[in-house]
Amino acid sequence: MAAMTSTVEDLKNEQVPQCLYWTVDQVVDWIDNLGFPYYKACFATNLINGRKLVDIEAKALPSIGITDFEHIKVITKSVREMLNLEEPDWTRSISLPPRNELGMYIEMKSGTGKNIDSLTFNKFLLDYKDAKWRPPLANHCLILPQC
Repeated sequence: MAAMTSTVEDLKNEQVPQCLYWTVDQVVDWIDNLGFPYYKACFATNLINGRKLVDIEAKALPSIGITDFEHIKVITKSVREMLNLEEPDWTRSISLPPRNELGMYIEMKSGTGKNIDSLTFNKFLLDYKDAKWRPPLANHCLILPQC
């Protein structure tokens, strides 16, 4: 029930892209409307829904059967535009968070689980309002709330 409530709250929020809550069928329709009907099966077979679209980047597409580089560029650009994700800025300081607040929320929302399902953008803003990029000792990076 909490997941349904969070979905409704997010869908009412104009900042949160509606495509985050698309079903697999809606994603398949989107890829068809984008001009790639021959990739419908790639998205349907891999059960790509709106939350999984977040993980669709250039390196992931060949693993689901999309190998034409020009098509990969068009699809990934469209995904970024739909989700309001910023272009990667390779000159950005490593001390800054890797994405804006909406980008960090969308990335978190791409996961699964009860806590993620019940998370809303407004709750994310409250819980992570001072998120700071703190790379751990290993080469993996985490977003941690500021102490």
